[in-house]
Amino acid sequence: MFADRAKIAVKSGKGGDGHVSFRREKFVAAGGPDGGNGGNGGSVIFEVDPGLNTLASFRHHYKFKAEDGQEGGKKRCTGKDGADVVLKVPDGTVIYEAQSGKVIADMSGENTRVVLLKGGRGGKGNMNYATPTMQVPKYAQPGQPARELELRLELKMIADVGLIGFPSVGKSTLLSRVSNAQPKIAEYHFTTLIPNLGVVDLEGCNGFVMADIPGLIEGASEGAGLGYEFLRHIERCRMLIHLVDAAGTEGRDPVEDIYTINGELKKYNVNLEKLPQVIAANKVDLIFPEEGAEDPVERIRKEFEPKGIRVFPISAATGKGIKELLYYVQNRLDEIPKNTELYTQEFDPEVMIPEDSLPYTVTKSETEDHTYIVEGPKIEKMLGYTNLDSEKGFQFFQKFLKDSGILGDLEKAGIQDGDTVRMYGLHFDYYK
Repeated sequence: MFADRAKIAVKSGKGGDGHVSFRREKFVAAGGPDGGNGGNGGSVIFEVDPGLNTLASFRHHYKFKAEDGQEGGKKRCTGKDGADVVLKVPDGTVIYEAQSGKVIADMSGENTRVVLLKGGRGGKGNMNYATPTMQVPKYAQPGQPARELELRLELKMIADVGLIGFPSVGKSTLLSRVSNAQPKIAEYHFTTLIPNLGVVDLEGCNGFVMADIPGLIEGASEGAGLGYEFLRHIERCRMLIHLVDAAGTEGRDPVEDIYTINGELKKYNVNLEKLPQVIAANKVDLIFPEEGAEDPVERIRKEFEPKGIRVFPISAATGKGIKELLYYVQNRLDEIPKNTELYTQEFDPEVMIPEDSLPYTVTKSETEDHTYIVEGPKIEKMLGYTNLDSEKGFQFFQKFLKDSGILGDLEKAGIQDGDTVRMYGLHFDYYK
């Protein structure tokens, strides 16, 4: 089965925790804080690899994790940053958030590298928290936590021209004749299970990229056969070559085939029906019309050329008529804007970044009975913008103590009703 979809889980690296330590040197009775900062966690990065055309590398590997940052060390040593994890995908890959189905990134066009999940920032060591009022900080900032996402990857190939048609009409044969592609070819349905890309070089022209889209069948737009797996690859084509078995070698009517396939395109995505299209009436080398019978190529022409769709009789096997077809396609492409329409981002992983987890400590006083001391930048920051003299401000203060986990830490430390909590000169009686 062609690997054009994959579901994976990715996780960034956790930031290393800041370190708590103090200088210990000969003849220095009480050195200052020298705990270093933690290293940053590794990021999850997606990059386009021009050499890839499937998502097969994700078929047997589900989880990808970046490296955590190292904890800070003594003597102001900063922890080592965690290594990134870089995931290579083919051009045209769309990355969705699996649960919501929203687009995170479209790896197409010039968008060749995306930092999908940034690693957690390393925490600050206690050397950063020394102040005139707190010269011996016994706390450090923890590193930001890792973040993880479940993703759905979907490949929508980027080609100038898409070859469409029923199975076994000669698409792979045509692509192998006109380009450097080497698709597998055999005389049975669904030989092509992987959309093949080939570069068509024409003398005196720029050339173009052609994709052999595996054979569609009636009901493809509802998922019959391999419909859904391949219809998505037509979405970004600028033009379609509709290949049809003009000789009717399998007993099907070529005009009905064209209407059937175009109907499936319209049902899947109404915009696909509006793509410029040319009909290649293939296998003319196998047409032996009986006397008085209508030429099948002329019948196709009468049906579709009045609708503005040119018809070219060709033989992918012998090469007859192919040159005229390709130069017509090239001329049409010169008239069609070459703009890859990117999917708009609908889900921003940056929104998941947690707020700074400023440090604090909860300790029982060694000099005062029934007294607990809470200190640290988290407390200083909160007290700086809270008016404790107002009833509303005090309610906010109480909610902050509960939501931030400080009350829980006080209870773990053994505080009882009536005990005192001291914070930077402020004293409060604790009651549960």
